[in-house]
Amino acid sequence: MSVATTLPGCDAPQAQSAAKPVLRERGQREVFCGLTGIVWLHRKMQDAFFLVVGSRTCAHLLQSAAGVMIFAEPRFATAIMEERDLAGMVDAQDELDRVVTRLLERRPDIKTLFLVGSCPSEVIKLDLAKAAERLGAQYMPRVRILNYSGSGIETTFTQGEDACLAALVPVMPAEAEAAPKQLLMVGALPDIVEDQFLRLLGQLGIEHVGVLPARNARDLPPVGPNTRYILAQPFLSDTAMALEGRGATRINALFPFGAEGTSDWLRAIGREFGIDSAHVEAVIAPGRERAARAIEHSKAALQGKRVTFLPDSQLEVPLARFLHTELGMDPVEVGTPYLHASHCADEVALLPETTRISEGQHVDNQLDRVRSDKPDLIVCGLGLANPLEAEGFTTKWAIELVFSPIHGFDQAGDLAELFARPMRRRDRLEV
Repeated sequence: MSVATTLPGCDAPQAQSAAKPVLRERGQREVFCGLTGIVWLHRKMQDAFFLVVGSRTCAHLLQSAAGVMIFAEPRFATAIMEERDLAGMVDAQDELDRVVTRLLERRPDIKTLFLVGSCPSEVIKLDLAKAAERLGAQYMPRVRILNYSGSGIETTFTQGEDACLAALVPVMPAEAEAAPKQLLMVGALPDIVEDQFLRLLGQLGIEHVGVLPARNARDLPPVGPNTRYILAQPFLSDTAMALEGRGATRINALFPFGAEGTSDWLRAIGREFGIDSAHVEAVIAPGRERAARAIEHSKAALQGKRVTFLPDSQLEVPLARFLHTELGMDPVEVGTPYLHASHCADEVALLPETTRISEGQHVDNQLDRVRSDKPDLIVCGLGLANPLEAEGFTTKWAIELVFSPIHGFDQAGDLAELFARPMRRRDRLEV
């Protein structure tokens, strides 16, 4: 096993939707594995390092996804499993210990080290949880060592973030018994978006606000029965369950996409903390009006157009709601790798009755439906976009919606523009 320091899913439990029927498919998929979450998590947690225990393929995936130059020193790497590791010719635990020791000697700035499982480490049943426990006892308190799985056997795309944040919940400090009611904002957001939300929450009068993940992974907020958490991302089901296991209570709201979603998200927080509704409306009014004006620039290109989402990031349902309620699009099919019924119930309720909602993926069947539906725009992964373009369809890369700042009032216009741009491109190219 060697470390490449210059190199930087499975079926989920089925959900039930009370409002609308859900087509469940279990077949071949076109979705990145959970390792790709490292691309934004390593930027978010400035004192953390992500060591993927995997193959050269894992290393190349991360390098390609992150665009890391050969002379950069990113805060992630791959402990490459060689043929002798896979053949059982060496003790994988000893090899891992050696790699971790060398890494921590070289990078004394690391405060939190994540051992990230991949398909190869899952196949040979390398117990990274035991390894993290053993190594953690050796290196604490200087370095906290945790583990989670980003394996494509177990996770899809954004579930890597969910697994990472769920691994942090058990080491969050317990809040004091007499602690005041506090808000916990959950989900990795670009710093600029996080700062915007914190500023709005401060204007609402919320005094005690924590963020998960914190910008320093060792600086975790406390959690307990007086914690009220709100999700900024719809794909954090394991993290939500872990927080509730620590006594926290979820605030139910639309996700903060667009003027309507962000307004509902902030209103729900205001209600939970007993803030006068007139004050809440006064705080959100300027941002809401800016967002509504910004969205109007894209409305002409999108209103009345039909859109299909193929499963990719679990952002599909709230984004379809945004396109329908704020831009007048008609969602034909909204496919998602996993639909969390309770977290997305309000979003689903705002979709048209005619919208087909699908969970999981069977690529051939889904492509047959696309060809029959003939939507104006298809939001899909990279592997399907070019073939669909070759067939004459207009596509939008779903991955761009994960890597771009799209939450909140000030990003609403940019979010709408991400969907309008391929429609304008199509119109210019038509002869």
